[in-house]
Amino acid sequence: QVQLVESGGGLVQAGGSLRLSCAASGRTVSWMGWFRQAPGKEREFVARITWNSGTTYYSDSVKGRFTISRDNAKNTVYLQMNSLKPEDTAVYYCAAGKILLGGFQLDYWGQGTQVTVSS
Repeated sequence: QVQLVESGGGLVQAGGSLRLSCAASGRTVSWMGWFRQAPGKEREFVARITWNSGTTYYSDSVKGRFTISRDNAKNTVYLQMNSLKPEDTAVYYCAAGKILLGGFQLDYWGQGTQVTVSS
């Protein structure tokens, strides 16, 4: 089993920045990432990073504004969010899993952290 603990959410004005952290404990995972869910909307993918190679992938809506990174020694992944927009307001969830046959399997979720961007 893997436990994911997020931190770093909060309230920020449009154009501002926040950094989310997600610390993993337990079993080894192959990738970690972030999803988000806005009120009344489905949960959507934001970004992911593979643990060994550090390869990253972003949704088009955040590309160029958000940066995902990892600290292997701390088993922690970060999401640096810059140029925030009101439409980035959501609960952000950390996620992790294995890579099987080239596919990303999602096995674990964090509890979520609220990000609110005011206009």
